Amino acid sequence: MLALPVLAEQAFIMVMGVVNTIMAGRLGKEAVSAIGMVDSINNIFISFFSALAIGGTVVVAQYYGQRNTRKANDAARHTVYASLLISLCITIALLVFRNSIARLLFGAAERAVMDNALIYLKITLFTYPLIALTSVGCGVLRGAGDTRTPMKITIFMNFLNIVLSYIFIYGINIQNSHFDINIPGAGVKGAAYGIAVARTVGALLICFVLLNGSKIIKLRIERHFKPDWNILASIFGIGFPASMESLLFNGGKLITQIFIVGMGTASIAANTIAGSVFGLINIPGTALSIAATTMVGQYMGRGEGEEAKGVIIYLTKITSLCMLVIAVVAFPLAKLLVSAYTTNTDVIPIAVSVIRTSVVSMPLLWALSFLVPAGLKGAGDARYTLLVSVISMWVFRVTMGYVLGVPLGLGVLGVWFGMYIDWVVRGILFYIRLMRGKWKNNIVIRKDRIVSDLIE
Repeated sequence: MLALPVLAEQAFIMVMGVVNTIMAGRLGKEAVSAIGMVDSINNIFISFFSALAIGGTVVVAQYYGQRNTRKANDAARHTVYASLLISLCITIALLVFRNSIARLLFGAAERAVMDNALIYLKITLFTYPLIALTSVGCGVLRGAGDTRTPMKITIFMNFLNIVLSYIFIYGINIQNSHFDINIPGAGVKGAAYGIAVARTVGALLICFVLLNGSKIIKLRIERHFKPDWNILASIFGIGFPASMESLLFNGGKLITQIFIVGMGTASIAANTIAGSVFGLINIPGTALSIAATTMVGQYMGRGEGEEAKGVIIYLTKITSLCMLVIAVVAFPLAKLLVSAYTTNTDVIPIAVSVIRTSVVSMPLLWALSFLVPAGLKGAGDARYTLLVSVISMWVFRVTMGYVLGVPLGLGVLGVWFGMYIDWVVRGILFYIRLMRGKWKNNIVIRKDRIVSDLIE
């Protein structure tokens, strides 16, 4: 009941993302390369806001596990306010320094690629507060056990994105005796407009749900808001390490993107396409990881540590099995999948080789590397996951990706091999942590406070 709506939501997100990339790919390798480069920046902050939302998800989940509705709502309100403030600060800073950041990171790109990238970045960065609001809103609803509402909002938002992006990218010209509609295509700028409008609608919908109230969560707007520092400490005790983990982890991915920029436009395009297919293959893993955080949080709120461990182990096995089934189908169809994005003969062989190595590696390594830490975060073990993720990323993925990709000449494939090495290290360390059980001693919310709140 909890995981299937998340699975449907993630499936729709990934499918819509694939369609978006295909539409950009039809504009040429310069356009898809520009969008891929900027999205490597955007995804850092999208992941950052999602990670910040984990703090709210876990705290709400643990209060929900204790059936403490009032505190669950207080936690939701504090998470929304804090995330909006942080996202506004980030947006202003990036707006001021966007050109310098883009040229610093992607200065080796061709002129046409860079021009498109600056256009796309300028428009999409204004959507950061909208992303933060939607991420946090969906997160606190999931923490309270409501995964259907986020699913509906996300599916509608992504469907709207596809429709609007198609119109804005390619334009439409409809003429008959009753009306005349002529919207010129705007290319990369149109892709940015489509996603901006869709994110605006998504944020408005999540606000409507939170303000009107779901089964558990109802956001009250207070004229004189007084922060509860104990709740904020609980939220940021998980959300801050998770956000730093996401920021540093995705910062490492951005560095590997810079390696690829120096390899040429065909390599950039191939990496973008392979990443899109990777996300499609990884739908079960992403969905079950989200479910793991909520489920473990609810078990830990009830003080059921062994049951929480059992959930993590079970979901790890299920995720690996799902990925194995998908890999068996995707490996022989890799060239067909890539051909849906582009017909460029320089791009196709690079992307195919990357996809085939990834589908071999994922069933063996991904679940231990990512689902297990998602469950550990649900128990409040965010500091350990931060430490492992950052060290593994920067010592193994970045370093080995550079060595294999640049000096040893393996190109994009070498950068991805560095990622697989990172998965091995992460998986081993997270498995040891899970089995030793020290994470079950974490305290996110104090039981003495919960009891007094229930009495009140």
